Amino acid sequence: MKMNHNHPYHLVDYSPWPLTGSIGGMTITTGMVVWFHTNEMFLFYLGVLILLMTMFQWWRDIIREATYQGKHTIKVTEGLKLGMILFIISEVFFFISFFWGFFHSSLSPTIEIGMTWPPKGIIVFNPMEIPLLNTMILLCSGITVTWSHHSMMENNHNQTMISLIITVMLGLYFTMLQAYEYMESSFCISDSVYGSSFFMATGFHGLHVIIGTTFLMVCLMRHMLYHFSSKHHFGFEAAAWYWHFVDVVWLFLYISIYWWGS
Repeated sequence: MKMNHNHPYHLVDYSPWPLTGSIGGMTITTGMVVWFHTNEMFLFYLGVLILLMTMFQWWRDIIREATYQGKHTIKVTEGLKLGMILFIISEVFFFISFFWGFFHSSLSPTIEIGMTWPPKGIIVFNPMEIPLLNTMILLCSGITVTWSHHSMMENNHNQTMISLIITVMLGLYFTMLQAYEYMESSFCISDSVYGSSFFMATGFHGLHVIIGTTFLMVCLMRHMLYHFSSKHHFGFEAAAWYWHFVDVVWLFLYISIYWWGS
């Protein structure tokens, strides 16, 4: 039955995905508890699978509503922009907590860690090696995603595609280098407060890079299917905002933890 609305807002249809997403989140949490206590990971993997399937179906529905059903009007897009801005602000405060913990421990090291920073026995990374390379990679990816955005606003399909591919490749390269850095590390997350601060901050940033790369890969596929126009491309714009946020957080991580903290 077709419904005609006399307002520009999107009243969402009934959807099972919030329920399945909640079930997936609960399964992951329960699976982690089981993993920590019995070293059995089946439930954790099941939760990840449920969450991935939910994400795929939910994103498919949103893409359909935005691209084919015309439900993302100007008014709806304004609300989505505000929601994305508030989400990024919440992520900023999420990382502020890690920086707060790091500076609390580093500016006044306790006697338990030798009253010195980095703590005794911790061999830190050279900030002029892989960390500096990763900084250059993310800065370059910020340039390419801006190039892509401007090309999209100018209706240059090929330039947008090329620059998005480069951005995704740089994101994958960053993740590979960080994984290599973790494998080569002489300390782990349980090695004093330095190990905890380092791996929590850089690990969550790495997770955000993976999420941002996935976000951009979805935008790349949508762009290749001609889902975006020069005037209607908030899905890509949100991904670009998120990627710039990831870049800025890494700059603070590099300066404070890798360079100053070493």
